[in-house]
Amino acid sequence: MVVGTIIGASIFVQPSVITGAVQSTAAVALVWAVAGIMTLFGALVTAELASAYPRTGGVYVFLKNAFSPSLGFLWGWAMFWSMHSGIIAAIGMVFARYVGHFVPLGDVGVRAVAIAGIVALSGINYLGVRQGSIVQTTFTIGKVFAIVVIILIGFAIGPRSPMPEATGGLTLGEVPAQDFALALVAGLFAFGGWHMVTYAAGETVDPKKTIPRALLLGTLIVTASYVALNAVYFFVLPLGTVTTSTRVAADAAAAVMGSGGADVVSGLVIFSTFGALSGIILAGPRVYYSMARDGLLFGWLGEIHPKHRTPHRAIILQAVWSSVLVATGTYRALFTRVIYTEWIFFGLMAVGLLLLRRRPGYEPSYRVWGYPVVPVLFTLSSAAIVLNQIVSDPTESASGLLIVALGLPVYYFWRARHPETGAATQ
Repeated sequence: MVVGTIIGASIFVQPSVITGAVQSTAAVALVWAVAGIMTLFGALVTAELASAYPRTGGVYVFLKNAFSPSLGFLWGWAMFWSMHSGIIAAIGMVFARYVGHFVPLGDVGVRAVAIAGIVALSGINYLGVRQGSIVQTTFTIGKVFAIVVIILIGFAIGPRSPMPEATGGLTLGEVPAQDFALALVAGLFAFGGWHMVTYAAGETVDPKKTIPRALLLGTLIVTASYVALNAVYFFVLPLGTVTTSTRVAADAAAAVMGSGGADVVSGLVIFSTFGALSGIILAGPRVYYSMARDGLLFGWLGEIHPKHRTPHRAIILQAVWSSVLVATGTYRALFTRVIYTEWIFFGLMAVGLLLLRRRPGYEPSYRVWGYPVVPVLFTLSSAAIVLNQIVSDPTESASGLLIVALGLPVYYFWRARHPETGAATQ
């Protein structure tokens, strides 16, 4: 689930964004390595918290226990209205657009295919976590195998492009720090989703051991895959092509396999996005279920299907709202404004670990390697990402923060109407 959720469509397009920002193969390699290390640090922090609180809900549970129910509620609020539902809608649209490579689709057709994919995968997850897991496992194995084949073929028979630095690229020392930071944000976007495996902790066999192991191994597998894929891109394409390409993986495949390369990569993107969508759809409803169980949402969202043993109503609600975002196109504005705010919560999650370590009764079965350096570095890195985003685009950043902050009055209104919630969530 970790590997399948992270590897979606970004690695097939995002390298051009990163290369355009830094204009250096050495800097590109460093961006992907740093993004991988930051993701690993976040995974280590999350692994310890998951071993201490192996409950369905993941980040929501961690923030609620480390700080307060209000902070956990804000995470769930932002997840449903924008962050999680928005990424489902966005990946659904990417999936549909690549289907359009093989079957001509207009704008309405693309939206219809995206909604159909969301509904179909929601239906599979409605029928049981085992069914969802089978789909997730199958597509993850398939996409990783395909990536390995692309890497091997690219290095074995691909044309060797000239060294970019020798043809006008920058050296690592010439790359401005702010450009590197912007490229790093783009790299971290491609690593998004690593934390979602914790949402289903309550349905995981031996979660105290399984989830930390999954986070560590999954993050390492993805990092290795990303670095190797980027090495192939630069092996077969010049720097200028990688920088300007809107579908760098397809261009690399075309350079190696000819005109049929675009078809091959389009098929891989369809396969990859469908698998990532499956994992994301599986994960989200577990948070809303946990919040409802704690009295922070309507009780009917916390009900389990008597036969399939899934949070069926939360799955339906998520599918409906994600489909609305696809149909209206509003996911673009919501998603781009709010996605960076994830890192505010991630940084707070690491601070929460530092606080929990000082509390009596906190007994995780796994402890972060390199404590306290790893959580401190992760906290500082998260803060730098958020501050860089605010400085780079203050208007969009402010509107994104406002969307998240609107959850606070909702939370206090709910608490006033349901005073028993305070006791239920401690």
